[in-house]
Amino acid sequence: MRRARGNFNLFRRYAWCVPAAADVFILLALLLVGALLGSLVTILFAKALGTAASMEYATLISYPIMFLPAMIWAASRSGRASASHKGLALDSANVKPLGWVLCVLLVSLLTLALGVSCDPIGGLLPDMPDFLKNALESLTAGKFWVNFLCVSIFAPFFEEWLCRGMVLRGLLGHKMNPVWAIVLSAVFFALIHLNPWQAIPAFILGLFFGYVYYRTGSLKLTMLMHFVNNTAALVIGHIEALKDKETWMDVLGPSFWYCFVGSLLLVALIVLAFQRIAPLRPSGSCDIVEPLFGEE
Repeated sequence: MRRARGNFNLFRRYAWCVPAAADVFILLALLLVGALLGSLVTILFAKALGTAASMEYATLISYPIMFLPAMIWAASRSGRASASHKGLALDSANVKPLGWVLCVLLVSLLTLALGVSCDPIGGLLPDMPDFLKNALESLTAGKFWVNFLCVSIFAPFFEEWLCRGMVLRGLLGHKMNPVWAIVLSAVFFALIHLNPWQAIPAFILGLFFGYVYYRTGSLKLTMLMHFVNNTAALVIGHIEALKDKETWMDVLGPSFWYCFVGSLLLVALIVLAFQRIAPLRPSGSCDIVEPLFGEE
């Protein structure tokens, strides 16, 4: 059975923290505490600089702070367990027989196809309130490099660390049925978006992010999927001709339904391709990390 070697040191320090189902509520509570701290930092930052632009830059500080309490808790718990307990690596590389190049291509295409496939769901929801629409538009309306850091770098890194690296890995590590573990981690992913217009697509994406993580154990691949999804929305929001387009249906026009059917077929084919990667254990493909000083 494979043992973890060469995982990112930043990820490795959390390997011995394997949250159980009850611990998921602790992570959620700590995330809420972090969100309050982040909001406080944003207010103080804005008052100190006294400019409208300061709110945009404050996000670069407040967003990582939101995850800081959960990361401190997980690091502390992992440190205590590392001396005598086995852990599970947050990031593994069990991608055979597909290989890295094909996996990267497949998950990128899968993410784009899911974006098109989920588009009609938005039409079933009531109109988004103006305050929420303005808040979401502000995430892509400022300087591109600031938006890119927050939306395409910070969000994939921190949210995947939490939702797949902590929640899903923990549930799998405690031998929960993989289907239920993936579903519950997707529900967690949806909840942290705090509104149904984002939560429903996030839940669907979370199911597929979780499936890829279960098969490969690779947090890098799920971060890439998250990056592709967010960056596609960001780029579209910065293209002048597409700024008024709110959905893929608006962007693609009459050809949308052909693309929709094609996307569903592509999703099915890619899922079947990942079936070729057999998880090392019923709990998934995360590598086992040995205790630092011997097991109890």
